[in-house]
Amino acid sequence: MPRIPTVELSRYLLTGHIASPACLGRTRAALPAGKNARAALPWRQQHLQPRLQQQQARYLTTETNTTTTNASTPPPPTAPFRKQLKEQAKALKKSGQKKKKSSDNQTVPGWELTVGIEIHAQLNTAHKLFSSATTSSFNDSPNTHVAPFDLALPGSQPLFQPATLVPAIRAALALNCSIQPVSRFDRKHYFHWDQPSGYQITQFYEPFAKDGYITLYARDGIAAEDGEEVKVGIKQVQMEQDTAKTTAQPGETQWLDFNRVGVPLIEIITLPEIHHPATAAALVRKVQMVLGSVDACVSGLEEGGLRADVNVSVRRTGESGLGQRTEIKNLSSFKAVEDAVIAERDRQIKLLESGGKVLGETRGWSLGSTETKRLRGKEGEVDYRYMPDPDLGPVVIGDDLVQRLKETMGTLPDAEADALMERYHLSAKDALALMLLDGGARVQYFYNVLDSLEERIAATAAEEGQGQAIPEKGAEHATLAANWCLHELGKLADSASSSESCSSGLEMTPQGESPLVPSSSLAAILFHLHSRSITAKVAKDLLWAVYRGEVPSSSSSSGDPSQGRRQDGITAYITTHNLWFKELSEAEYAKLADEVIQGEEKVLGEFVKWKQGKMKAYPQGKLMYLVGKMMRNGPEGRVEANGAERVLRAVLERWVEQSEGGQ
Repeated sequence: MPRIPTVELSRYLLTGHIASPACLGRTRAALPAGKNARAALPWRQQHLQPRLQQQQARYLTTETNTTTTNASTPPPPTAPFRKQLKEQAKALKKSGQKKKKSSDNQTVPGWELTVGIEIHAQLNTAHKLFSSATTSSFNDSPNTHVAPFDLALPGSQPLFQPATLVPAIRAALALNCSIQPVSRFDRKHYFHWDQPSGYQITQFYEPFAKDGYITLYARDGIAAEDGEEVKVGIKQVQMEQDTAKTTAQPGETQWLDFNRVGVPLIEIITLPEIHHPATAAALVRKVQMVLGSVDACVSGLEEGGLRADVNVSVRRTGESGLGQRTEIKNLSSFKAVEDAVIAERDRQIKLLESGGKVLGETRGWSLGSTETKRLRGKEGEVDYRYMPDPDLGPVVIGDDLVQRLKETMGTLPDAEADALMERYHLSAKDALALMLLDGGARVQYFYNVLDSLEERIAATAAEEGQGQAIPEKGAEHATLAANWCLHELGKLADSASSSESCSSGLEMTPQGESPLVPSSSLAAILFHLHSRSITAKVAKDLLWAVYRGEVPSSSSSSGDPSQGRRQDGITAYITTHNLWFKELSEAEYAKLADEVIQGEEKVLGEFVKWKQGKMKAYPQGKLMYLVGKMMRNGPEGRVEANGAERVLRAVLERWVEQSEGGQ
C-alpha cells in the first residue's frame, strides 16, 4: 500500500475526509461481521475547526455497516426513572415471576454472599484532569468542550490540573482514608471507541488515598442481619480520567460525545466485606451522601454523576476462601444495586447446586430483568499492561493542604442526621430522605423554610405584644416544615418528572432555593396554616398556585418578617381570592353534625355498642367517616377537621345517652 500524503492524513484525522474510498471500500467488504469489524473502521471527528462546525453533525459516529445514518437526528429522550421502574414491574408481572420482598431475600440457607463495590464519581471541578478544556454540563451541545489531548491528537500531551485534587482529597478524607504524600499516574491499556488514546490514565500502583472505611447504621437501610451497624473497609481511592459518552442508535451505529473524555473521576474500591444485598445498596447510597456533603461530586447515581460496579461471589457456609467472582457493570440506581446482587447470587447458587462452575466474567443488568446477562468473559486476569505514565510526574500532596481541607470539611451525613433527629425531632426516615433528595439540597431548603417560618412567628408575637420568646429554633415547627418539604413538594416533583413539558423538577440549587417554589413562599403558607388562618386544602392549593407561577414570590416583598402579613405575595393572593378561613361557630358545627348523622343508624349503632361495652375499641373509623361527611356537606372553606371532630364527639355522646334513655 503506497504511503499516504501528510495532507490527506491530516484531513482524515481532523474531519474524517477520505480522498479515495476505493481502498477502504475493499477493506470494509473483506472484514468479517462481528465485534472486530467495529474496531477497524474510522471515527468521524468534528467541532475541531470553527469553519467546520456549521457543516458537520454535532455527534461523532462510529459506523459499523455501509448504511448511512442521519447524524443530525437528536438522540432519543431518556424515560424518567419512575417510568423505568413501572416498566420493570410490568415486565416482571408479564414473566409470571413473583418477586420476594427485599427484607425476605437477604440470605440463602447454606450459602454465604460476598460483595465488593467499585464506585466511579465525577469530581466537581471546572476543568478536565489533564487538559485546560472546561467540564460540560448535561445541557451542553456534544463535542463542544474538547482539547487536542482529549482526542489524543499527535503531539498533544497531558497537563495535570492541580485544582482537581481539592475535591478528590475532600472525598478521601470524608471516607476516613489516609492521604499519601506522593502518588503517581499509570496507563491502563485497552482499545475501545470511547477511548481515543488506546489507554486510560489512572492510579493503579500508587493511589493518592488508602486504607479508609465507612460505617453504615440501621437507619441507612442495611440488612437486619447486619445488626445496628457494620463497618466496610475501603482499599483505596484513585484519580482517573473518564471516557467518551456513547449513545446507541438504530442498527449498529454509535454516537460519541467527547465532552466527557478526560473529566476527572475518583474510583472508590471497597474491600469484599459486604454480605447482604440491602447493605450493598445502603453503602452506595451512603457514599453518595458523603460525597455530596463535602461538595466533591457533581450529581448522584441516577443523574449519571456516579456509576457503581459490584463484584459478587458465593460460597457454602463454613468454606474458607472466596468463591469465583463476577462483575456487574454500570448500575444506575440503588434499587438496581440490590436487585442485581440478588439476581447474580441466585444464579451462581443455582449453577453450583446443579454441578456447574462459575466463570469469571463481566455481566450486565437492566431494568425489567430477572437475571444478569453475560457481556464478556475474563479468562484469567485481563492484561491491561499497566505502566507508569512517562508524560506525568509524581503528585506531591503537602500536609498543610490536607490539614486545611480537614478544618473546612463541613458537616458529614452522620452528624447532620443526628442533629435532625435530636434537635428537630425528625424520624430517621425523614432525616435521611431530606439529606438524600435533590443531591442534598432539599435539607438546606428545609433549613431555609424553617428559619423563615420561625422569624414570622416571632415577629407576629412581638407585634401583638405577647412578649414571649418562641421555643428553641426548630423544636416546635420542624415537623410541619419537614412534612411539607418532603411530601407536598414531593408531589410537585413527581408531577414534573411525569410531564414532558416540565422535566426539570423543582430546579433546586445547592443553596437550598427553588425558583419555582421559593422557601419564603412555602414559609408564608405554613405560617398561615400554623396560625389557622387558612385550611390545609387551601394551603395545598396555594402551593400549586406558587408552582404554576400564579402567585408573586414572597421574597419580592420588603423582606421584613414583621411586614410579611401585610405585604408578601401569599397574603395578598389569599386576600384577593377570599381564601381566609372563617370557621363555623359552635352552634353552626352542632347543627351540621345533627344533619350528617340523619339516616346513619347503622353507623350510630357502633357507638351504642361501644358505650354498652360490647366493643373493646372506640369506633374511630366511623367517627372520621362522619367528620368527612361534615366537611363535604358544610360550607366550602369553613369546616376545620379538628373543630368538626370535637363537636361531633359531643353530639354523638348526647345522641347515645338519649338512645339509651329511650330504651
